[in-house]
Amino acid sequence: MDRQRAIEILNKHLTTENLVKHSYAVEAVMKALAERIAPDEVEEWSITGLLHDLDADLVDYRENPELHGPKTVEILKEEEFGNERMYHAILAHNQETGTPITNEFDRCLYAADPITGFITAIALVYPDKKLSSVKVKSITKRMKELRFAAGANREAMRSIEKLDIPFPEFAKLSLEAMQQIADVLGL
Repeated sequence: MDRQRAIEILNKHLTTENLVKHSYAVEAVMKALAERIAPDEVEEWSITGLLHDLDADLVDYRENPELHGPKTVEILKEEEFGNERMYHAILAHNQETGTPITNEFDRCLYAADPITGFITAIALVYPDKKLSSVKVKSITKRMKELRFAAGANREAMRSIEKLDIPFPEFAKLSLEAMQQIADVLGL
C-alpha cells in the first residue's frame, strides 16, 4: 500500500476539513497501535485509519448509519486500493453494518475512531485549544462525565481492554500519537 496514493484518494473523496483532520488523527493512533501490536503491519493499519471514513461526506450517518463503511469499501474497490482485511476492518468499525469484530486490527480501528474525536473535544475546552495541554488524567476523568462529548462511543474506546491494553494506557498512546501531528490537526 502506498501512502501517497492513499492521501490522493482521501483528498479526492473527503473535503470537510474536520473529517480530513479526523482521518489523519485515526491514522496516527492506528500507526501507534500497530507499532505495539503488529509491527509488520504498520503501513496497512495506518492507511486503513487514514481511509476509514472516506464516505463521510456522502453518507448521512444519522439517516442511514448502516451505509457508513460499505460506501467507503465501494469507493476503495473503485479506486482499486486496499485489501479484504482493510475492507473488513472498515466495515467492522461501524457496528451498524452488522460486520463482526474478529481480530486485533478490527478492534483497534473500532477503538481508535472515537478516541480521536474525544481527545479533540478535550483539547478544545482548554483556553489554548492545544493537544499539548491535554493530560491522560483528563481523558480518563472525562470518560466518566457522560454529558461531555456525549456522542463519543465510550464502549468502543473501552473495548481496547479486550486486547489487554488498559484504557489509561490506550489514552496515553492515542494522545501522544495525536500530539506528534498537532500541526496537521491544528491543535
